[in-house]
Amino acid sequence: MSVQTSVRPPPPPAPSQKPGSDFARLYKKIAAAGLMGRRPGYYTARIAAVAALYAGGWAAFVLVGDSWWTLAVAGFLAFVFGQVALVTHDTAHRQVFRLRKASERAGRLAGNLGIGMGYGWWQDKHTRHHANPNHAELDPDVLPDVLVWSQDQARVAKGLPRLLGRSQAFLFFPLLTLEGFSLHVAAVRALANRSLKHRTLEGTLLFAHFAVYLTALFLVLPPGMAVAFLAVHQCLFGVYLGSIFAPNHKGMPILTGDERPDFLRRQVLTSRNVHGGRFTDLMLGGLNYQIEHHLFPSMPTPHLRRAQVIVRDYCRDLGISYLETSLITSYRQALTSLHRAGAPIREARGAAAPAEA
Repeated sequence: MSVQTSVRPPPPPAPSQKPGSDFARLYKKIAAAGLMGRRPGYYTARIAAVAALYAGGWAAFVLVGDSWWTLAVAGFLAFVFGQVALVTHDTAHRQVFRLRKASERAGRLAGNLGIGMGYGWWQDKHTRHHANPNHAELDPDVLPDVLVWSQDQARVAKGLPRLLGRSQAFLFFPLLTLEGFSLHVAAVRALANRSLKHRTLEGTLLFAHFAVYLTALFLVLPPGMAVAFLAVHQCLFGVYLGSIFAPNHKGMPILTGDERPDFLRRQVLTSRNVHGGRFTDLMLGGLNYQIEHHLFPSMPTPHLRRAQVIVRDYCRDLGISYLETSLITSYRQALTSLHRAGAPIREARGAAAPAEA
């Protein structure tokens, strides 16, 4: 996989802003600091490191063989799959390659073939999220699919969201164990959508991953141990992914209806940063700088730390609230928000109990 030579790309197409807008002035500051330039050396090293970990993990799986120590390998590969997902995320945002075709090819190889995640389905979903983060009708990440994210959603919830809504804050992390499986199911279901580009290629790569993955498990391990490996690997993969994305927007303001602030405020006010050192940057893949990433999605990950200083000062000068917390605090805020969102379901159940009595 080759990485493009360093060039400064044009402004990202998503934020259509008039000259002189608050975002346009911020973009000029960021561009003047050279933070939109590509980092081919960084991504070459990062992709090589993740590929080595991926190959090393499966080599360890074969070497450990028929032993319950294989579950430790499953935990390690859950982390590696998460890192592959993060690289795929950066690729989709055109941080790695300048050309769209190269980005899509790399994304499908890493996503569909590497970890069984439908690249085309995910990219469409993620693009809609970036355009309208935390908008109850427009952001697919806050639709009441399994959980409810606001009290308005709770009041009209039916089925599974209503069943889980009253205790969803306590169920959130346990439910993340299903996230890995959910990604695979969603990827397969998306193949039935005729609007999905390159369906045949995506399906071929996806099922090739499933075939090789399951064959390796049941060829190297006895059936019971293979099932245990699959459960540990996929459950921890889901928890890791959910733990990366949960701090970014959960518990932040949710927009509804015609609430559409300008691009700068829409991205800053609905996002949360997580402070920490290089270890946090590694584990969260740079998404701990969620505000900067949403403002400049094509900005290379290693530039986000430097961009934060400029963005934070700029927001302070404009009087725009800029939230940055610790990782633990971000989880607490997200869970508190989930518990508050489910209040109407708990209240309705409490009111129904005396009537039934």
